[in-house]
Amino acid sequence: MGNRTSLYDAHREAEAKIVDFAGYDMPLHYGSQIKEHRIVREDAGMFDVSHMCPTDVTGAGAQDYLRRLLANDVAKLAEPGKALYSCMLDERGGVIDDLIVYFLAPERYRVVLNAATREKDLAWMRRQTAGFDVAIEPRDELAMIAVQGPNARDKALTALPAPVAQAARDLGVFYASEADGFFVARTGYTGEDGFEIMLPNDEAPAFFAALQQAGVSPCGLGARDTLRLEAGMNLYGQDMDETTTPLEVGLKWTVAFEPEERDFIGRDALAKQREQGPARKMIGLVLEERGVLRPHQSVHDGELSGEITSGSFSPTLGKSIALALVPAGFGDSCQAEVRGKLLPARTVKPPFVRNGKARI
Repeated sequence: MGNRTSLYDAHREAEAKIVDFAGYDMPLHYGSQIKEHRIVREDAGMFDVSHMCPTDVTGAGAQDYLRRLLANDVAKLAEPGKALYSCMLDERGGVIDDLIVYFLAPERYRVVLNAATREKDLAWMRRQTAGFDVAIEPRDELAMIAVQGPNARDKALTALPAPVAQAARDLGVFYASEADGFFVARTGYTGEDGFEIMLPNDEAPAFFAALQQAGVSPCGLGARDTLRLEAGMNLYGQDMDETTTPLEVGLKWTVAFEPEERDFIGRDALAKQREQGPARKMIGLVLEERGVLRPHQSVHDGELSGEITSGSFSPTLGKSIALALVPAGFGDSCQAEVRGKLLPARTVKPPFVRNGKARI
């Protein structure tokens, strides 16, 4: 038996198929992964992501600490509630984790860490506090529910308590609000609009039920994975880790090299790589014949070879798609090795799907 979120009994009641994910017993699906995928693309679905690790960074040195810790620059965050996406790097520029950080007040930020990297991340963050007046506090008392899809915000607002809904109603993309113990952020991991909502564990089951009453369907981690792949979003541990840098995996836009005087961890290594040009790059692939692209399959352009990092059937496109890490000079057409056969594929620039529409 693994760790369980406060919504475990609700998942069982909804007849979810439970699997282990990052040490947690989590719902893979509630009967049909493809149906859940389409619900999010067309209407509104919700995911229990309470295994994630919201962590508050507080103190007079919080901003200076995070400007050192992260590749993106939290000094960009001037308005309370504003968020940004960043990688946390080691000295070689390798990705320790990717995360979202929210600016809540001049001495208070919230970062959301991945479940599988929780202990590693917290240990690293605490090691970097020397010389900074800062405290690191995981918020284990909070559950987290992601409500995603074209109708997600409207339906979620009807289920939220009135003061919370009022605070969240006019949120811009990548903004958050706090009210009555709820933290509502207009963020997500599906390529659709929606909210990620944090609330006390003991209130989560009732809110989960209220969302269902509002017409939001429970969805499992299987659909979440195909949705994020269609949206061209990297998964930590598959598409990136300490052996890759943001410049190699399509995340150059998350690295703030300006101002030059900001000395973030990994800066020297990334600056050198930027000057020389990365030896590898992340590409999107679409399989031209029947078959399914999977992680660790090889891809070849006739001269150069690379490896698929994430791959699956795309319910929206009706084709198999993938992300692959390949040499910088990799060609526009290639072959993927699927079950011992070389099948034709073409390279594309992700995302494959965004806001329910094909982008390739």
